[in-house]
Amino acid sequence: MTAMRAAQVDSQDTELDDFPTLTARYQRELLAHCYRMSGSVHEAEDLVQETFLRAWKASSSFEGRSSVRTWLYRIATNVCLTNLESRPRRPMPTGLGTGDAQAGDALEQDTDIAWLEPVPDAAVVVAERDSIRLAFIAALQHLPARQRAVLILRDVLRWSAAEVAEALDTTAAAVNSALQRAHAQLADRGLSEESVRPDLTPGQRALLDRYVEAFWEKDIDTIVSLLTAEATWEMPPFTSWFRGSEAIGWLIGNECPGGRNDMPMLPTQANGQPAFGLYMRTGQGDFVPFQLQVLELDNQRVRHVSAFFDVSLFATFGLPDRLTADHVPDLTETAPASR
Repeated sequence: MTAMRAAQVDSQDTELDDFPTLTARYQRELLAHCYRMSGSVHEAEDLVQETFLRAWKASSSFEGRSSVRTWLYRIATNVCLTNLESRPRRPMPTGLGTGDAQAGDALEQDTDIAWLEPVPDAAVVVAERDSIRLAFIAALQHLPARQRAVLILRDVLRWSAAEVAEALDTTAAAVNSALQRAHAQLADRGLSEESVRPDLTPGQRALLDRYVEAFWEKDIDTIVSLLTAEATWEMPPFTSWFRGSEAIGWLIGNECPGGRNDMPMLPTQANGQPAFGLYMRTGQGDFVPFQLQVLELDNQRVRHVSAFFDVSLFATFGLPDRLTADHVPDLTETAPASR
């Protein structure tokens, strides 16, 4: 063994000897990886813990033929593949194959479906936000698990076909074939990885200020004016989804239970996109979590809103479980700077 090779192995051994530091170093990027695979931030957290547990148990057999980082990704990928066996994909309402609802239609919901979940920007590596965009994660859910793994390892992590083949115990030819099929399936559905602009423009920040204020005032005309004409609104666990600013305005005006000064929002960041925790006033006057909205912007308008009614997400995003009755939205904090 050369001196350089010996030094590399010694360095990796030292890294494996300090597992708390190892966990802290790779926690966020492995969470992003497991989230891309599973579509669930809660599952991803468990999968990362399982990855570290397996790594700790196997640390004595680590031979240093790859970096510790590559070794951990290999373990995490196979942990995810095992977890996904016989599990249905996690959809969004627009991915169910049903048409958009019309004004006046009864809202349909399905609490038995395991829905796609958003992930906090704070939980993942900032540089990877372009590959955790909600639309891209939803697109990945249309792929079989192994094709999903191949696409992530090749297109997101930029591994070679040989590296992916070793990780998945297959051949480079099979990897290239799976990647080609994955690309074709996403292209057929008009789905792709989309880049994320790291910083909002001043105009977009002003747009989000107006958006928060419009919900606080329940000003439907203003909300409609802030949406693109063909904007989309979906809200799991409701299977119903709406297309068009007027239809969305009808939905908020007629189906949303809050009135004027009943719906404050707190800002956060999800999937590299602006997001808000929307609260609803109770009969006692205070406010409780109602839905977590993840917004996709198109220049100076909102073109897509994913409104998640799973209020357990508020804790995941570090949002309070209650606001006092005298709370008023602070528009100076509407759009936090990207971290």
